[in-house]
Amino acid sequence: MQKKDQPIKIFITRDIPSIGIDLLREEGFMVSVWPHDRPIPSDELIKEGKKANAVLCISTDKIDDIFLNECKHLDIISQFAAGYDNINVAEATRLHIPLGYAPGAMSDATADIAFGLMIAVSRKFFYMHKSIIRGEWSHFRPKANLGFELKNKTLGIFGLGKIGMEMAKRSKGAYNMNIIYTSRKPNEEGEVKLQAKRVSFDELLRQSDVLSVHCSLNPETKGIFNSHAFSKMKSSSIFINTTRGPVHNEDDLIKALNTKTIWGAGLDVTNPEPMKPDNPLLQMENVAVLPHIGSATIEARNEMSRLAAVNIIEFYKGNNIPHIINPEVLKK
Repeated sequence: MQKKDQPIKIFITRDIPSIGIDLLREEGFMVSVWPHDRPIPSDELIKEGKKANAVLCISTDKIDDIFLNECKHLDIISQFAAGYDNINVAEATRLHIPLGYAPGAMSDATADIAFGLMIAVSRKFFYMHKSIIRGEWSHFRPKANLGFELKNKTLGIFGLGKIGMEMAKRSKGAYNMNIIYTSRKPNEEGEVKLQAKRVSFDELLRQSDVLSVHCSLNPETKGIFNSHAFSKMKSSSIFINTTRGPVHNEDDLIKALNTKTIWGAGLDVTNPEPMKPDNPLLQMENVAVLPHIGSATIEARNEMSRLAAVNIIEFYKGNNIPHIINPEVLKK
């Protein structure tokens, strides 16, 4: 730990909302922020990490074994995100570096995106908007551009955690959708309040009219939505992904849409990111794609900033991290 007569140096890898930065400075920390509006290169991340006692990073930073071993002196790393698939948690734990994160801050914001994408795809919002720009709005055509209504349809949730629950609540309340889900553990709240039914993955694929993904990215979920999974879904179904792009195989998704294996897709995350502007998904009638803006509200980003900062403050105050990924490090 840093000596009491020396300031504790915190390096922040991107210009995050000021609430977290201000909290750190009010507590007497010496804070420096990556000044550029672009991702910090790995060599610069290591360079700045070596100067700091703690790092506050974002989800696109590579906190891999190279960085961790070059900066194994760090007291704590706190992430401005709920997910942490960019961090080599096992290596950080081996090096006894505690990891903080910011869960729950973006649950409402991300659920709103998933809910919005579901509506946008079911009624072809994005494609029809572009048809106006292309000068194709000419006359009323009774059988053209038909979508479908969501009332009383079945919503399948893959990962009924905080965000999945918020998506389910919106869908139940607005459209009286039947909720089914697949998760590692039963969700008692969802089953009681929303009459949600826990089903197998195969049943989720077969029964869902809309299948919304809200799981974490890990070796078990990476690429789980592939050609095999899509082939089991209804030809009238919509696939929604607002969690991490690698959960779905994008080539397989494109093929499933082209062959009408599934009806449509709404994506806030792509594989890879950023998506290239010539990606065929962007021109498909039943597809809506957003540039990973799930947490992009003032409220969510402020709370993410606050939580990431509080992790660092509480660690230095009392060896406590309110939101910790690897609590076993603090138990030693």
